[in-house]
Amino acid sequence: MDSFEAHLPRLRRYAIALTGDQHAADDLVQDTLERGWRKLSLFRRGSRLDRWLMTIMHNVFVNQYRSRTPPSDPYHELSEEPSSRATQTDALEIRDIRVAIAQLPTEQREVLLLVTLEEYSYADAAKILGTPQGTVMSRLSRARAKLATILANNNNPSNDNHPHSLRIVK
Repeated sequence: MDSFEAHLPRLRRYAIALTGDQHAADDLVQDTLERGWRKLSLFRRGSRLDRWLMTIMHNVFVNQYRSRTPPSDPYHELSEEPSSRATQTDALEIRDIRVAIAQLPTEQREVLLLVTLEEYSYADAAKILGTPQGTVMSRLSRARAKLATILANNNNPSNDNHPHSLRIVK
């Protein structure tokens, strides 16, 4: 079994994305690790420790943080280092995406972040969140559609709130 320490960067990144605050994220990671350590006897050997810890984090978040309102820009702590040199418009686009993600309902934001940011499969995200895989897929679809609508409306304020058609990619 690998150590808890090996999963700290991923846990911290997801906690910051969920809570939108560095201090709250640190508390969430600490609560997750504490609960994981206390419940280590429940961990099934041969299972993925990262998925188990993410499940614990999700449960802690649901129990403690869901009722709190997120700050206006909850993703200011995430790394913004693109693979190539960014332009001023790139920084503005990243900011717009962060603000748009913050506007998503918590259930949609969780799925979007697990699948896109943390690159979990639909099956793994479903196990982490304790929902059926179909629910993960529909929440992700709704999150992407809503994100596209929010971004389109931000880029064209005179728009009549009609979402743009999205091309289906398989």
